[in-house]
Amino acid sequence: MNYKNNSYRSLTPNHLPEYEYDEMKTKPLKTPDSWLKTAETLSEALPYMRKFAGETFVVKYGGHAMGDASLARKFAEDIVMLKQVGINPIVVHGGGPQIGKMLERLKIQSSFIDGLRVTDAATVEIVEMVLSGSINKQIVSEINAAGGIAIGLSGKDGHLIEARKLRRTVRDPDSNIEKILDLGFVGEPVRIDPTLLQEFAESDIIPVIAPIGIGAGGETYNINADTAAGAIASAIAASKLIVLTDVAGVLNKDKELISSLTIAECHKLMKEGIITGGMIPKLETCMHAIENDVEAAHILDGRLPHVLLLETFTKYGAGTMIYRAEE
Repeated sequence: MNYKNNSYRSLTPNHLPEYEYDEMKTKPLKTPDSWLKTAETLSEALPYMRKFAGETFVVKYGGHAMGDASLARKFAEDIVMLKQVGINPIVVHGGGPQIGKMLERLKIQSSFIDGLRVTDAATVEIVEMVLSGSINKQIVSEINAAGGIAIGLSGKDGHLIEARKLRRTVRDPDSNIEKILDLGFVGEPVRIDPTLLQEFAESDIIPVIAPIGIGAGGETYNINADTAAGAIASAIAASKLIVLTDVAGVLNKDKELISSLTIAECHKLMKEGIITGGMIPKLETCMHAIENDVEAAHILDGRLPHVLLLETFTKYGAGTMIYRAEE
């Protein structure tokens, strides 16, 4: 067989995204050794494909991966791959930097308390516009371009995420009196209606969800994307909650990656001050999900190309897995 003339004989623009077909025409042909490596990788992935077929993964998408065109494209390819092998991916996305840029352009001042954006009536309109509009549709377009069938939603669609006002308290260091902080239209989920998601699970559709909730009186609430993803994962008893971040995962005191943690070990590391800062709420979301019917949670580095596939279909995975220890 003449490999040079026939290597791509079955690949046409109808089978590949346009960008990939253009790259294929300019890149040198692979050698038989590289083909063998590809075959070995597929063989390694097969048991995991069987294991997770029919399961649901909730993937929180955000951070640097959203702002990098190449990583965004690879993320979309990974999501389509999961769907293709029988896994039901649900994408829940953030968009903090994009919201910040739009508020700056419109000269709307905003502030943060404990990492949460104080959201007044003017700000929540911009938050909804950016999250449910431009960001959501961009992700949908990327997944569709990669060969999937994605549909964009917000938590307001079909009463998917019913929310209430999030209340936080702070203790005055001088008087030792607690006071309630008003974060405006920042919300927390109180009920997830999985009806739409169950319909999508039985179809070819991949839902992409903006973390906007609706209150009892029709109010719009801005919800932290990690929190929304965890609540959705719990409501549908997902096999996995996967949180993409801008770090390798959970690190030990020597700044080395911890590949797996039980809930008890998470509490111990937080108590010892080894886990601090923004990783604490992410771990709390993961632990809460596991305590509410999610089998496992993963904190992955979204800056790593194809990190979803590495975690799902390889022996050693990637990032940190949190799980419930068997009693």
